[in-house]
Amino acid sequence: MLPFKLVYSDDYYLPIGSHVFPSEKYKRIHDQLLASGIAAPSDFVTPRPATDQDVLLVHTPQYVEKLKTGTLSAREELELEVPYSPELVRAFWLAAGGSMLAADHALNDGVAISIGGGFHHAFPDHGEGFCMIHDVAIAIRRMQRDGKIRTAMTVDCDVHQGNGTAVIFAGTRVPSDPLPSASGSVLNPYRPTRTRSAHAEDVFTISLHQQNNYPAFKPPSSLDLNLPDEIGDGEYLACLGNALSLGLSKFEPELICYLAGADPYREDQLGGLSLTIEGLKERDALVFQIAKAEGIPVMVTLAGGYALKLEDTITIHCNTVVAAKEVFAGKG
Repeated sequence: MLPFKLVYSDDYYLPIGSHVFPSEKYKRIHDQLLASGIAAPSDFVTPRPATDQDVLLVHTPQYVEKLKTGTLSAREELELEVPYSPELVRAFWLAAGGSMLAADHALNDGVAISIGGGFHHAFPDHGEGFCMIHDVAIAIRRMQRDGKIRTAMTVDCDVHQGNGTAVIFAGTRVPSDPLPSASGSVLNPYRPTRTRSAHAEDVFTISLHQQNNYPAFKPPSSLDLNLPDEIGDGEYLACLGNALSLGLSKFEPELICYLAGADPYREDQLGGLSLTIEGLKERDALVFQIAKAEGIPVMVTLAGGYALKLEDTITIHCNTVVAAKEVFAGKG
């Protein structure tokens, strides 16, 4: 039995047909966790869909109305890069409910993992890049609305920059020196500008991504690490450790929302980094170890993954659960 909960529903499946996004991965992860003995049936909890009121904490009424009534423009549907359907809307509302439930359990147990979610390219008024609504942002705003947290930090380790996250939580940037990489070269991880919003200082956003990749325009997060092509395990882990150290020295989150993307993998179809399966597990363990040491609950979503072999994506995601088990069961 795991010392934390896994949030899952068979209805996480996205009805998008043949697509580079392997929406069957969610059930495959669930089934492999059970078959391997990593998790037991009692470790899983089933989410309810987010309400429209929850979604409106992040998204505009006009956009939500278009999604609910199927009145997106042709351009808006094209930007989604997945075929619109009412069933797809229900799946995304459920993913947001899953992230809210995972955040709630993380606050009680120290960690919780949603087998879905991590749709970080959704903006308040439109969707992009396979992302209809921003489940992680909705979870954060729901926890804040309910008075369960005041501050949160997003740690986005998808290979693609979290542009929707950056815009939703636009706020104070990090006024510090660039981070040194493991090789001694200097990365420019941020744009040293300051802007304000109604929530300017309650969410700190970190994005660790490949610079030469989608999206073409990358709105500034609180801390962006724009990684060069083909970066491998050692340098990546050093950059992540530096980013977490800097972020936590500047900001005190009451919840970390970790987007555990599988697409920094060296054989990912939509990525250009060179991490191994073992390196990705070390990445997960590093995030968990730091969160545990700092006493900060961490909610996890299993974000992008488009490996040439679906089995590799499944293994990477299952390893995130293994890493959490090893760290939070006292073995790491």
